[in-house]
Amino acid sequence: MNAAIRSITRCAIEQDWSVYGVHGGYNGLMNGAFAPLTARSVGGIMQRGGTMLGSVRSKEFMTEDGRKKAAETLQNQNITGVVVIGGNGSQTGAYALSQLGIQVVGVASTIDNDLTGSDITIGVDTAMNIGLEAMDRLKTTASSHHRAFLLEVMGRGCGYLALMIGITGGAEVVVIPEIELNPEEVAQQLRAAYDRGKEHAVAVVAEGAKYNAEKLIAYFREHEVRIGFELRSTTLGHVQRGGAPTAFDRLLGTRLGAGAVEALQQGKTGVVVGLQGNVVTTTPLEEVAGKTKSIDPKLFQLAHTLSI
Repeated sequence: MNAAIRSITRCAIEQDWSVYGVHGGYNGLMNGAFAPLTARSVGGIMQRGGTMLGSVRSKEFMTEDGRKKAAETLQNQNITGVVVIGGNGSQTGAYALSQLGIQVVGVASTIDNDLTGSDITIGVDTAMNIGLEAMDRLKTTASSHHRAFLLEVMGRGCGYLALMIGITGGAEVVVIPEIELNPEEVAQQLRAAYDRGKEHAVAVVAEGAKYNAEKLIAYFREHEVRIGFELRSTTLGHVQRGGAPTAFDRLLGTRLGAGAVEALQQGKTGVVVGLQGNVVTTTPLEEVAGKTKSIDPKLFQLAHTLSI
């Protein structure tokens, strides 16, 4: 996100626009927590994870009064355009704001990669690489000790990260919300890996799966004697949201940020800027708000095929 903030600021300054950063997300928007941004104030931020502006969930903004308060604050500050960087919740808020006559452009950013309007969103590549590094490390231990491991990754209700980490990390089993596997199926696939002569067995599980790490571990402990082996788990949690962004994410944030300024320059409103077919595009927010992308079932089948 910092790469996007940097790009938006400098591209807007190139147009002789005044740029302000809103601290604290929609809470800051309602309460006027604005600070001028200059070319120098956004220097040195691209290599930092997270966002220099901070992000806070706002229950008040979800109300009609809260959104009207935000619109009034923008009008009082003579702000004529708003760029919202974020995922489903942020872009749903952006759509609501655009319905009040505010010129709003969204930038697709969520590690879940479940936002429509962009093939890949800011943060996904970094989170995926952090998960992949953890996977590689676990496989080293699993092979050395001939044990079965479970790695739980983030993604809320979307299994994209788990599926991609499973494919690129060579997992024996992938468990995602979109395609259910019960604990017995997980046990069978892990056991089958040993039967095929593998020295390790690793399952990758999305946190939003029906049988997440906690439930799978509880099941394996209860039935350990019958299953015949122990399953140990590692949950990445918010570790996956940290760290320096990858080169891909820095470039993506930069391109989408520039695309947001271009959209504002062209007078577009109520759109989200994303990357589709390696081209920066805009999609109406009404087609994005409240919707999520689905997982390609062929990729899930590929993960299973490659696990043999």
